[in-house]
Amino acid sequence: MVSKLDLYRVFSIVGKNESFSRAAKALFMTQPAVSQSIMQLERELDTRLFNRTPKGVTPTTEGSLLLEYVNSAMNLIEIGEEKIAEFKNLTTGELRIGVGDTISKHVLLPQLEAFRNRYPNIKLKIENGTTDALISFLKSGEVDIGICNLPVQDTTLNVRPFLHIHDTFVYGDKYRKLLARPIDFHELAKLPLILLEPSSNSRRYVEDYLASKGVKISPEFELGSHDLVVEFARINMGIACVTREFTEEYLESGVLQEVQLIEQIPHRGIGVCSLKSVPLSPASTKFMELVVGWDE
Repeated sequence: MVSKLDLYRVFSIVGKNESFSRAAKALFMTQPAVSQSIMQLERELDTRLFNRTPKGVTPTTEGSLLLEYVNSAMNLIEIGEEKIAEFKNLTTGELRIGVGDTISKHVLLPQLEAFRNRYPNIKLKIENGTTDALISFLKSGEVDIGICNLPVQDTTLNVRPFLHIHDTFVYGDKYRKLLARPIDFHELAKLPLILLEPSSNSRRYVEDYLASKGVKISPEFELGSHDLVVEFARINMGIACVTREFTEEYLESGVLQEVQLIEQIPHRGIGVCSLKSVPLSPASTKFMELVVGWDE
């Protein structure tokens, strides 16, 4: 069955060529098929669109008026198809990422630099927030992908881990003698602890693991960023729970020391989350391929 759009496409080409036979060649159709298409459109509109002459066809007054609109519409469709091709080829488009401040600094920025160098015409939009906030951004359509602290338990999301990280505790010069030997979790809980805010996925993971060992912790300080937690430890405000991979500069320089725990906290992950119900944009797909090593 020929669609209305197909009929208008034939109508437009006939109008440009002023000939059924030339239009047939341009459309790779037979001349009778072109003639039948125009007749069908005329019946549906109850209007004669072309005057037939031995030398070809010319549009009627009604046909000329309709041609203006149809040609304009067909041009818009072609432009739209070209734009879609541009999105697929990543010559235009937008990459919208949700990410926490710490992961943005230590994980995302170097990767974004490489992505931007390869695809300079892609606009970048970054939304910051906790893991819970990033999931909300995903569900509201504000971002295409979220780079989150794992674990994330949500059946509406695709979760793709790509980096292992380790939670540990660090201290400054003031606590060197006190922490010169390995300690267990019960001893750790008695120290002045510095943790992220309770809404942080990182905080919840550590608390839940210690609770599974029968240890409840009550921090002296609850702070809003990993960098601030590290700085509080540096000035000897207490023992800070940090991500080892994001604190390497302080540990390697000796500014901070890592608490020797008799039992290590199991590693967790950083992953990319996206909605199962929404296909990834071309830019998001390429970002996943290049940066995360994911290939659908």
